[in-house]
Amino acid sequence: MAFRTALRAWFAISLQTFGGPAGQIAVMQRELVDQRRWIGQRRFQHALNYCMLLPGPEAQQLAIYIGWLLNGLRGGLAAGILFVLPGMIALLALSAIYVGFGDTTAVAALFAGLGPAVVAIVVQAVVRVAGRALTHPLLVGLGVAAFAALALFAVPFPIVIAVAALVGWLAGRRRPALGRAAGHISSEGPAPLISDDMLHTETPSPRRTWKILGVCLGLWATPVLLTVLLTGAGSVFTAQGLFFSGTALVTFGGAYAVLAFVAQQAVQVYGWLGASDMVRGLALAETTPGPLIMVVQFVAFLGAFHHPGPFNPWVAGVLGSLLTTWVTFVPCFLFIFLGAPYIERLRSNTALSSALTGITAAVVGVIANLALYFTVTTLFTRTALLATGPLSIHLPDLTTLRPVQLGIAVTAALLIFAAHWSILRVLGVCAVLGIAAGLLGLPIT
Repeated sequence: MAFRTALRAWFAISLQTFGGPAGQIAVMQRELVDQRRWIGQRRFQHALNYCMLLPGPEAQQLAIYIGWLLNGLRGGLAAGILFVLPGMIALLALSAIYVGFGDTTAVAALFAGLGPAVVAIVVQAVVRVAGRALTHPLLVGLGVAAFAALALFAVPFPIVIAVAALVGWLAGRRRPALGRAAGHISSEGPAPLISDDMLHTETPSPRRTWKILGVCLGLWATPVLLTVLLTGAGSVFTAQGLFFSGTALVTFGGAYAVLAFVAQQAVQVYGWLGASDMVRGLALAETTPGPLIMVVQFVAFLGAFHHPGPFNPWVAGVLGSLLTTWVTFVPCFLFIFLGAPYIERLRSNTALSSALTGITAAVVGVIANLALYFTVTTLFTRTALLATGPLSIHLPDLTTLRPVQLGIAVTAALLIFAAHWSILRVLGVCAVLGIAAGLLGLPIT
């Protein structure tokens, strides 16, 4: 595959990656498997299954993996960077606009419409993931148990994911058919123009492993160490660099599962932004291309802007957002470049699929609790904390229901579930409804 041709293809794909992980994976499926036929369906699925086992944004990791298969190291770098670059630039600009004009009536009305739309979008994610993942009573039990463990008993998030992977692996040994529930797509598809033998491959070796580890860990850690030295151990930049570096290692299960953890920590522990800000940030991330986890850039921008230290707040916001973006996405390259040669040798291994099945089932519970969190904080003005923990439940004060937001949320749900509209169209309609409510003088706060 000519690298220039691949580069143009990845740039075109990067401008179409709206709609969250499912939409992004569908775009790559259409462009690379169905239309260009650069890679076969089975290889695409095998790469996807590995990426689903990793912490972080699986869609971007899939782009890196396929870029590596097509053009080696430079192909993986190009695919991974282009996948996030348009969204990073767009969300950085939107973060600045939100901070500068978020208190104006027009912008407040806009987000009064976008927030309820996000509630409906996350509910849709619960339904989609549940329909794909909960194909057996045992998996249903895993999803319910994950919800209860995180929301009611404050079990640490990584422990829930690790236990789910273990249960899935053990269940797969007794019932091998459970492992097949993890697949997003069937193994059928058009014959690829590039045979499997022509795809890039590397022989795993200790020397290669240490080289990849040294380079990637150095690139990952150096900005954080410089931040500590230049701004101090107690600065917001150090806190963000360390927190989002740790998040990159423990947040399994896709963007919505990650955001549940990030929202709790950023809002309740660090105080970088409010719960309503978090919902609005996700709405902005939904309107831009690239991984939804890019919303962490918005979180970091607001946190650094509000706690700038010796810097100008605008400079602090940009520095915080860029540092957070770096430590969030550099690990993705490490995981793929380090693991891909080994995974290519395990294409027939069912243990990976079984562990993935358990993780995916648990993620249903995680996303369901995120949906509850967003619903309560968006549709009610006051809530009471039921339980403390990584994904605590907030109970609403029923006397403080926001009628405008409720009406827009119901409209968004009808457009998504009944009319089957795209996410961008739903967001556009809800934004217009929010602005109209503001112009009419209806209560939007």
